[in-house]
Amino acid sequence: MTAPDGTQERERDEGADRPGPSGDPSAALELRTPGEVADRPAAGADTRETSGDPGLRETARDLETRERPAETAAGSGDDGEAAAPPASHRRSRPLRTSVIVAAAITVVAAAGAATTGALGGDGAGEANAAPSAPPKTAEIRRTTLTRTETVDGNLGYGEASAVQAPAGAGSGQPARNGTGGDGGSAGIITWVPEDGDVIKRGGTVYRADEEKVPLLYGSTPFYRTLGPGSEGGDVKILEKNLSELGYTGFTADDAYTETTAEAVRDWQDDLGREETGRVGPGDAVVAPGARRVADVKTSPGALLNGTVLTWTGTERIVTVDLDVRHEDLVEKGTKATVTLPDDSTVRAEVTDVGTLSGSGEAGDAGSGGPGNGGGNEDPTLPVELEIGKQKGLGRYQAAGVEVTLKAETRENVLAVPVNALVAERGGGYAVEVVDADGTVERRAVKLGMFADSLVEVSGKGITDGLVVGVPK
Repeated sequence: MTAPDGTQERERDEGADRPGPSGDPSAALELRTPGEVADRPAAGADTRETSGDPGLRETARDLETRERPAETAAGSGDDGEAAAPPASHRRSRPLRTSVIVAAAITVVAAAGAATTGALGGDGAGEANAAPSAPPKTAEIRRTTLTRTETVDGNLGYGEASAVQAPAGAGSGQPARNGTGGDGGSAGIITWVPEDGDVIKRGGTVYRADEEKVPLLYGSTPFYRTLGPGSEGGDVKILEKNLSELGYTGFTADDAYTETTAEAVRDWQDDLGREETGRVGPGDAVVAPGARRVADVKTSPGALLNGTVLTWTGTERIVTVDLDVRHEDLVEKGTKATVTLPDDSTVRAEVTDVGTLSGSGEAGDAGSGGPGNGGGNEDPTLPVELEIGKQKGLGRYQAAGVEVTLKAETRENVLAVPVNALVAERGGGYAVEVVDADGTVERRAVKLGMFADSLVEVSGKGITDGLVVGVPK
């Protein structure tokens, strides 16, 4: 098989990469030297142990001996070339590499399984291990917690009210009984203010037939003609306003005397009106204080009739349609904080609490009843709040705001940041107490009020000044 000059061995080396009779290099039976294993061992053979098992080595030698003549015959051709042995050495190296890689993967997988408990055990050692030191700490402090509720509100001048022409004006009846007007000739608007104007005590609300109708402060409008001998609250309102405007010679009480009538004549003269010494319903408009004109409803030349204008208070207030479930949070004098659109805040105080509206009960007057839109609105409570310092509102005239109401206060309680709480596996919460030496102990706590990112805590071993971890 081997020529003295080594020709056949060279030919076999050159044909090492030729395919067998089937065209597949792996189709021809590969030969191995004694102790070497074929790439496709018999089922059940362990290729990693071949070189060390005498029985397997013998099997390989027998296979090599039986197949060598057949291979030689198959590899001979007319050109005298001998069949080349298969490239067993080139393919056996990847096999050995694969075995090594597989072994490494097995070691890594085993280590991962041991970590996760997949190889047995319940992982109790990990679960019972002491918690690691938290990244931050805080102290349990004794403090006062106040829970609040924030609701939507509206900044403005409040609800506008109407200024009506006196009864009978424009209908041929005397419009201003105190002045002794000449019936139907009275009642033509000759001047009105502008929207946004502020009218104070003694200022002109409008003019009719060029006679000024002034504003007086009070809670009761003039509903009758006042003159000497009249008594009552409306008399007192008149006399108090005259006194504030600088008129003297009378006592500001509820009795209309001749000295009161004399002061009234002086006042009428200054207004450019007829000096009768008597005051009728249309001679002045009474309001709680200074007014800001919201909307003028008429114009000069029009008949004095119906609504002349609407107005509001001069100070901006906050109104809230409070959900009925928060009804217990407000009463007159309740303090609140108002947050403006630019995130600045001002202090406020509840000055008025109205009655529930929008309940929409069937059968209520004005509720609409079934089929008329009634019964669909949630009940609300109208609330007004006064702003202590108007300058704090800046240039805002009307805006949506947030109103924060105090809901509950707990004094002298222990509290920690909310994010210091750790949920327990079996339910409940705990805190991680950090000792001076850095060790961490978990202690269960009972929770109380939440407020301002803090939470009230109590429990065994929970004391003021205790250092706890803040894991987040």
